[in-house]
Amino acid sequence: MVLAREAESPRASKLTANQRRGFLAAWGGWALDGMDASIYALVLVPTLTELLPASGIPATAGNIGYYGSILFALFLLGWGLSMIWGPISDRIGRVRALMLTIICYSLFTFLCGFVTTIWQLAVLRVLCGLGIGGEQPVGSTYIAEELPEDRRVMGAGLMHTGYYVGFILAALANYFIGAEYGWRWMFFVGGLPALLVGYIRYGVRESAAWTRRFDRSQLEVDQERPSMRKSFAAIFSSEYRRRTAVMSALFLVSIIGFWGGSVYVPTSVTQMAMRSGASAGDAARLASYGSIVLACGTILGCVLAPVLAERWGRRPAMAMYLTILALTIGLGFGYLFYIDGALPSYFALLFVLGIGGANFAMYTIWLPELYATHCRASAFGFIASVGRFVGVVMVFVIGAGISSFGSLGVPVAITAVAPVLGLVVLLFSAETKGVRLPA
Repeated sequence: MVLAREAESPRASKLTANQRRGFLAAWGGWALDGMDASIYALVLVPTLTELLPASGIPATAGNIGYYGSILFALFLLGWGLSMIWGPISDRIGRVRALMLTIICYSLFTFLCGFVTTIWQLAVLRVLCGLGIGGEQPVGSTYIAEELPEDRRVMGAGLMHTGYYVGFILAALANYFIGAEYGWRWMFFVGGLPALLVGYIRYGVRESAAWTRRFDRSQLEVDQERPSMRKSFAAIFSSEYRRRTAVMSALFLVSIIGFWGGSVYVPTSVTQMAMRSGASAGDAARLASYGSIVLACGTILGCVLAPVLAERWGRRPAMAMYLTILALTIGLGFGYLFYIDGALPSYFALLFVLGIGGANFAMYTIWLPELYATHCRASAFGFIASVGRFVGVVMVFVIGAGISSFGSLGVPVAITAVAPVLGLVVLLFSAETKGVRLPA
């Protein structure tokens, strides 16, 4: 009700048709991005159960956990390489770059449905990550630049709910399609986001901030479009070097917490259910329930993010999210995962874990405020990607830990240390509460 009253306030700027369409396009792209990203986590067990023997590898629980982690790491590698979309967006514009990222991840997710070996899937997961990782910095930059200043922060928080609505869409698809027709059809469904490109192509214009600065047809143009090299180099200038380093480290913390916690939720629920005697189909459905619960908690956390960021400031709000993330990962994977009959309590904890996972919404609000238009997308793309290269190593470490320990519980629980370290990194970050978006 508070949010509704704020939206209806006569003091709030009225959105133009392009601002509404642009928000829906960025939100929809991020939602379908989330759906594609979570499909693999939902079908990890049945996919590797079929592909590992076809690749000459026994489909043991340890091997599924180990090779599943390798594929997660390769996905992170592709996501790390997606930093190229930032300079591309600064050069050609936000809208065209957004369309290209959606086409990229849709095509390669669809092709995953045809693989016959784990090695083919590995290559496609890198290419999927390349596309999926580009949507957030490009879409978030567009929202920050196109919405009015008094709507920008709330728009950024609401945009991020799309990713977790995508989790729900994937979970529903797994419940009705994956559990019934098999894992290949889940990847085929992942090709559907390409249809959104038609809407963007014919319904959304470039962001006002980028157009004013770089479109030659506008009277306000003041300089040439930046080359990709110059845009990327700018984030390491004396003006931005410290911010880039600090926010990259902080995003790494979030990546470890997310991949160490949220991504292993479907697998953990599946294994807990099967230990209790559930069939493979029932376990898949329970994994879908768990993903929906997690996503609902995260959506709530995303809606709260702009409210808390404006009331407390960016740093205190992020500290709250990281604290929740650390506590829930440690308790959920380190304790409840090993308790027979603990699925109801585990599901309740997943909702709280989801709230902590909404820390990513803070970056959608915070990062655009730290950089000017000529390098904003490059900065967002780099920060959102560089941590994933280190995350690749961490996923291999987690995978090796799962293989050695014989279960995923304790190795994943150890990643709760990362959000705690993030609280220290926060001390060096720049507070931007009340700061207008730089030109």
